[in-house]
Amino acid sequence: MADSGKRPFWMHQLVEYILGVALLASGMQSPQPIVPSLLGGIIIMHAAITRGSLAAFRIIDRRLHRVLDPFIIGLQFFAAVQPWVSVDNGTRAIIAAIAVVHAVVWVGSSYTEKKKLPKSATAGAAPSTPKPAATPAEPADRATSLGQSAGRFVGSGVRVVRNAKAKRAGE
Repeated sequence: MADSGKRPFWMHQLVEYILGVALLASGMQSPQPIVPSLLGGIIIMHAAITRGSLAAFRIIDRRLHRVLDPFIIGLQFFAAVQPWVSVDNGTRAIIAAIAVVHAVVWVGSSYTEKKKLPKSATAGAAPSTPKPAATPAEPADRATSLGQSAGRFVGSGVRVVRNAKAKRAGE
């Protein structure tokens, strides 16, 4: 489960994919596309190789991802101010803004992984202690609370439609 107040890791990966695509798109619009395109590719590959629900390759674990993120953010800031490769000022501003967003996402993300059950517990035998369910009064996190609220809303709408149909059929 995600730490209290932290966004789950799948959101972190999704934001990294979006930031990488934004840098690639910025590179396509830039007269000098090498720097934003390279940075976009690095961010996308970094998200793709990390174990998580949106990973493509699952090569590195989340703890290593957590350590490497500041280096990638620093690389973005360095690329925004470096004088050696020509980059127009608008693209530099976009690179710096994306680096700031990436830093905010890094600070607010949970890197915890789900604990795997031992094979003996999953081999058909029921676990001896039942899992505690999140009660409506105490949801596990904001995402769970939002999901429960949406489910109740949809359920009440379905109930209203069914009651209306039954009323029409009975008349």
